[in-house]
Amino acid sequence: MELHLKAIGILLVILAVVHGVFPKYFNWQQELNKLSLINKQMMYVHTLFIALTVLLMGLLCVCSSNELANSHLGKHICLGFGIFWAVRLFIQFFGYSSILWKGKTFETFVHIIFVCLWAYLSFIFLSIAFS
Repeated sequence: MELHLKAIGILLVILAVVHGVFPKYFNWQQELNKLSLINKQMMYVHTLFIALTVLLMGLLCVCSSNELANSHLGKHICLGFGIFWAVRLFIQFFGYSSILWKGKTFETFVHIIFVCLWAYLSFIFLSIAFS
């Protein structure tokens, strides 16, 4: 399981870095101009803190995989991470409209990749938690 945790850690660090391209890719400069200042700033601040959380989760997995997999506290942390990612998997299906990806090749591919990623993260973390 430690190898899975290290792989997950690397994936999460990459995911955290990818958050940095969201403003440009999703054209936030133009799109968010329609929002009030507080809502616009909340998008940027919350994205920053989501990226920071994912980065720190990834670094914990890379640097402390043994402790996460083999200690009582580590299993509790993995339970929390497992619940976090299982909820994210649920949101992938019920928080986003299928209109955003159905019939669009790239978007469907990305949707499937993230379903697989969230399922993998959920499964590994919950497997460790209940082992």
